[in-house]
Amino acid sequence: MPMQRLAVFIAALWWGGISGLSFVAVPTLFASLGSPAVAGPVAAKLFSLQCWAGLGLGLALLLILRRQRSMGHFPLAGEAVDPAKLLVMQRVLATMGFVLAAMLLALLQEFGVAQKIVTARATGGDLRLWHSLGTLMVLGQWLCAGAVLWRSSR
Repeated sequence: MPMQRLAVFIAALWWGGISGLSFVAVPTLFASLGSPAVAGPVAAKLFSLQCWAGLGLGLALLLILRRQRSMGHFPLAGEAVDPAKLLVMQRVLATMGFVLAAMLLALLQEFGVAQKIVTARATGGDLRLWHSLGTLMVLGQWLCAGAVLWRSSR
């Protein structure tokens, strides 16, 4: 039970961090600083920090979920399958999928899209496209982290 509470706490921290950054901090930066040229690099640094925090929190969640999954050990040949344990294992594996998806989106955003935004800003490239793609990736992370929180708090 303490590990389950820890999983809920970590998932809440992850989802809340993305929420606070994406819906409060970054819009406030752009509204307060006035110039996208000034606010943009600060927002990029915050999103980078969120990426690394998300990867650390995601890894912690994967370790907890792995432990939960191993508690419902796979049956040996000829052993009856307990439907309740099978259901728990399926839920844990699905939750792990959401964690991995959010982590993958964070990595793609950090090492793919963020670089393209910087390049587009410097060269006059398609900044709108890359910014939209980055926004969708953050939204995807937020939805995945929210699903992990929802599933963990059951």
